[in-house]
Amino acid sequence: MSTDTEGCGTAAKPPESGYLRDHTAIALLPVAAPSILGLFGFAAATFMVAANLAGWYGTTEAPQILFPFALAAGGIAELLAAMWAFVSRDGLATAMHGVWGSFWIGYGLYNLLIALAVLPPATSDTTAAVAFGFWLVVLSAVTLVGAIAATAENIALTTVLATLAASSVLLAIALLGGVAVIQTVGAYVLLAAAALAWYLAAAMMLEATAERAVLPIGKRRTVRLPATCPRPSPA
Repeated sequence: MSTDTEGCGTAAKPPESGYLRDHTAIALLPVAAPSILGLFGFAAATFMVAANLAGWYGTTEAPQILFPFALAAGGIAELLAAMWAFVSRDGLATAMHGVWGSFWIGYGLYNLLIALAVLPPATSDTTAAVAFGFWLVVLSAVTLVGAIAATAENIALTTVLATLAASSVLLAIALLGGVAVIQTVGAYVLLAAAALAWYLAAAMMLEATAERAVLPIGKRRTVRLPATCPRPSPA
């Protein structure tokens, strides 16, 4: 692992107190990778919803039944992962889990409002379908940038985000154009994204417990620790 010690005091230093210097210690709090939770939550919610979109199970009422699961696993779990990623200074994980966690919360609330007959479903209302389509356009744009950024991290994460961006584009086209065949194709690509996310989360969890790489993810660089400065030696 590498550490960042830039800006650790090569400029003029303020007067030091011997007492404070000798009685102060800096410790880093070890934390688990937030993306393990975020990716598992995303994979679970995405698989259930995509399988329904692909026609593997359910009826037109299935999304209304799935909304609590999507809200909890995809929404709350991912949003929590985003906040913990923020604390650990992982900008990419903060953005991706934050955006997709917010999407799943919105998806859950939308389907709740459908169940309460407050809003029409996107499957039968053109206005709702177009609005949902534009929602996915924005998600695909954000996710595509995340996929580009992930090329500096590892191949597995890049593949997850690229596949997710592609599925978002396909589903957006299906909703905006009303093409059912493209929706089915997009659902299958979304299933692939869920499977890849599960693989990456499993690889990260196994590496954390075994303290060695168990499943390959194609790492591009070592983990970057928060900036630390060496403690000065006593005078």
